[in-house]
Amino acid sequence: MPTVFDNPPQNVRNDLNALKNALDTAIPAKANDNVLIATWNIRSFASLTREWTAGGNDSPKRDLRGLLAIIEILSRFDVIAIQELKGDLRALRDTMAFLGDDWSFLMTDVTAGHEGNDERLAYLYHNTRTQPSGLAAELVVPPERLERVDAGALREQFARTPYAVSFRRNKVTFILVTLHILFGDVPAERIPELTEIADIFGDWARRSNRWHHNLLCLGDFNIDRQGSALFDAFTRTGLVVPDVLVDLPRTIFDDPGDSNDDNFYDQIAWFTTDTRALIDLEVRTGGNFDFQPHVYTDENFNRTSVSFRLSDHFPLWVEFGLPP
Repeated sequence: MPTVFDNPPQNVRNDLNALKNALDTAIPAKANDNVLIATWNIRSFASLTREWTAGGNDSPKRDLRGLLAIIEILSRFDVIAIQELKGDLRALRDTMAFLGDDWSFLMTDVTAGHEGNDERLAYLYHNTRTQPSGLAAELVVPPERLERVDAGALREQFARTPYAVSFRRNKVTFILVTLHILFGDVPAERIPELTEIADIFGDWARRSNRWHHNLLCLGDFNIDRQGSALFDAFTRTGLVVPDVLVDLPRTIFDDPGDSNDDNFYDQIAWFTTDTRALIDLEVRTGGNFDFQPHVYTDENFNRTSVSFRLSDHFPLWVEFGLPP
């Protein structure tokens, strides 16, 4: 049985080389004066079939070539918030072993219950460039807020508790909060969670700023494009999605330029005004990364097949400049 450390077959090496070249072009290099922050919903990131290409009878379909592609993408960033990490950590263990001692991770326990979907939230980080600075917390809604009678108010705790961790890069501290909003049966069911997180972030950003700590939220918010009710709920207290991310496709099933495609699930956002604005973090650029042209090029896999082997979501990222 092959392992992630074995020399891949020629077809896999060809794909990985093409993927590396594409990443070199698309993602800024790590430098002394920048930090690269990403979010990625990696579809059902759990177990692994230790074959180079999983066959029709193999389960799961995530295989070694898919995992090596995931690892190559992850390695280009300093901190990555990951959604849909599951109870089974086989793929994560192989990922961390391959990345080596310069990489670490923090994660929640699995979320119990049907709506929790056996999911964890996690951060992978390049520990020679970025270190945790002390805070790690799961956010819960104060009981009195659950007793409100406002229309659309949240009546119960988040289905999957948001996860906050503070990091430090050079002399800059930033708090990342990641979450995976419950999709629900209809879009309107997401509004109470989105509204509550917007309120929590608005209050927290003011407090954090007093200590020169930046607050950024990132993850899978299951929202639609700008101007939709879901987007308005998410941004109601002033959260801003940078222009470089606004119109980018979020999933491999999106069709760029299709005005009817409203699935802008993944976001990175922060406040830009008053006492909540970022300190010593200057937005340079950002984007998604479409891995599809560079993976499984020798196989006749459709997008659904690729989604189970790699992911159905693109990674979303922002490069920030740091002060000298």
